[in-house]
Amino acid sequence: MSTTTPPPTTPPPQVPNRLACEKSPYLLQHANNPVDWHPWGEEAFARARAEDKPIFLSIGYSTCHWCHVMEHESFEDAEVAALMNELFVNIKVDREERPDVDRVYMQFVQATTGSGGWPMSVWLTPALEPFYGGTYFPPFGAYGRPGFPTLCRGISEAWRTRRASVVSAGARVLERLRSVAAASALVDAGQDASAAATAVAALSDHAARLFSSSYDPTHGGFGDAPKFPRPVVHTFLLRRFARSGDDAAAKMVLHTLRQMAAGGIHDHLGGGFHRYSTDRIWHLPHFEKMLYDQAQLVTSYVEAFELSSDASLGAVARDICDYVLRDLTDPASGAFYSAEDADSQVEATSDERREGAFYVFANDEAQAALGEAAAPFSYHYWLEPDGNAHDPHGEITGKNILHARRTVAHTTERFGLSVDEVDRLLATGRERLLALRAHRPRPQLDDKSLCAWNGMMIGALARAGAALAEPRYVAAAERAAAWAEATLFDAAAGTLARRHRDGETAIDGYLEDYAALADGLVDLHQATFDERWLDLAERLVTSACRLFLDDVAGGFFCTTGLDPSVLVRIKDDHDGAEPAGSSVMARVLIRLGRLRERPEWLDLAARTVAAFASRLERYPHGMPLLLAAGIELAAPPVELVVAGEPGDPRTRALLAAGRAGLHPFRLVRLVEAKSRDELGRRHAWLGAMTEVDGAPAAYVCRDRACERPVASPDEVVRLVRAWRLDS
Repeated sequence: MSTTTPPPTTPPPQVPNRLACEKSPYLLQHANNPVDWHPWGEEAFARARAEDKPIFLSIGYSTCHWCHVMEHESFEDAEVAALMNELFVNIKVDREERPDVDRVYMQFVQATTGSGGWPMSVWLTPALEPFYGGTYFPPFGAYGRPGFPTLCRGISEAWRTRRASVVSAGARVLERLRSVAAASALVDAGQDASAAATAVAALSDHAARLFSSSYDPTHGGFGDAPKFPRPVVHTFLLRRFARSGDDAAAKMVLHTLRQMAAGGIHDHLGGGFHRYSTDRIWHLPHFEKMLYDQAQLVTSYVEAFELSSDASLGAVARDICDYVLRDLTDPASGAFYSAEDADSQVEATSDERREGAFYVFANDEAQAALGEAAAPFSYHYWLEPDGNAHDPHGEITGKNILHARRTVAHTTERFGLSVDEVDRLLATGRERLLALRAHRPRPQLDDKSLCAWNGMMIGALARAGAALAEPRYVAAAERAAAWAEATLFDAAAGTLARRHRDGETAIDGYLEDYAALADGLVDLHQATFDERWLDLAERLVTSACRLFLDDVAGGFFCTTGLDPSVLVRIKDDHDGAEPAGSSVMARVLIRLGRLRERPEWLDLAARTVAAFASRLERYPHGMPLLLAAGIELAAPPVELVVAGEPGDPRTRALLAAGRAGLHPFRLVRLVEAKSRDELGRRHAWLGAMTEVDGAPAAYVCRDRACERPVASPDEVVRLVRAWRLDS
């Protein structure tokens, strides 16, 4: 592309720009750029048509480090902004608010470049058809990428001089994306859905082999650097273990979770996990903290604790929950915020921001704060005089990231101390460094509340509260669920909103919002036995089927198809950092179908799994959560029913016994006197569940055929263990 276009002469617009009226923290970060940004919408589209200009679409999110870099290098630069304003209509999109827009153009970028990521940079025709795209572009040619201003001039010239070929090339790619989306929706009309679901479950052998082949037996995790937590893989492997007794699957999960908990990706002081590790040993992370990671990892650590009875794994689950309740929860409403940034100010008196500045320590400041704990703490957490961080960008090189490279046993042996004394010194050291860190400027908080991510966290807290006997986690989940019902749910229409922030509820919900909230509500019912949450979950599933179901080919679309600006109606077929909506829906349909005795929903779950059968045959490890749903669908439905009053210690003991251990297909019900008649009207067989001789009793039931009632927690444990072995 030529670079002979003369520089623009029009001055940049007055700031703040149009984004100042938005609610998205990401858009507001760009509100004072000299770029004449528009939000996604008809005003921008109409201007592009009227001025016959391409659209420059920039997509990112508020805690994205490289989004900040590109903003500082290009979007804050007056000359670059003037060039952009002259040549394009410029649009900013928050991918977390508008995953529908992000998915379409991410597929284009991946199809044309072979990779994707954020910030995402795409040029569109005024009809919103993409014709060129990429991710981060530096201000000058670097990293094998053209300089952003040079690229802008070249694209503008191509638009003016070779428009027909540019547009036709983009149109061909877009048509290919539409064809792929249509093909992924097709299944054999004569295929039996249940048989297909059974076949998909059988693919778990192949998927397990693929995960095993990429597994790192030394450091845990899958693949080489960078390493991303992918909790959906843990979900699949643990269900495979529960169904088939595959010990290797369970061991991969336990080792991975222990290595992650020890590593620098884990915030040993404030709790929670960073987004991913840049190396294979879980040491040097990208430091943003995302709510969806915290929620899914809580569940992973809870299930690992249930499997192993290892208190340290349960402690990590508590650590994450406590972090979320302290730092990612709106104190007024109980809703959960989205994320904390990777970058922060180096010091309060400076505008300089660096990734990880809040989390790392120079050795001298750490030693001064640690006092008598310095030697064992430094040994245990790998503090080095010259730092243990070797950042390729140099932002935190020479600093220390806490990483528990040695165990407590190693530390006791090294210093000749007792375990209790080492534990005390390590706890003292953590308290002192946390107090030191508290004086630093905190990373920016993305305080929008997203429906899907809140649903994940509701479910995670409910699971943790029940498994760890921590009622405050369950109470927090109930409070957030009540907020979601009151704020995001339109009871008259049966629909959800995607986002709430600063008093505004906006954006129609997507499949993932309905699925994740319904899934979390099922978990909340399992922790509280309050039928209110199943009632709401049932309404959400009913609405999701109406809005998103492909009732011809099976599976669920991500969007309703009612927004003409979203050019492709996609079925997400990848369980990545966030699970695909169809995978979550399949799980909800199975559990809710069994709890509410809706066989048509079990059939729909089978069709949902079957709809992706061809995808799973080619790439079985691409949708591990859907494979887990296939395994669950094939597992014999087993329920524990406890008849008794919830305040009776004997009832609580029976419930605790029934919940003990990892039994991921288990469903639990409580029949108390005040609810027996109502439950009996809904499910006649439950109305017959009564106490025995005035004492609470537990019934283990398969397909509503129940064993004789037992009153001993030990008997419950025996029966539950037997049903797992028989499954």
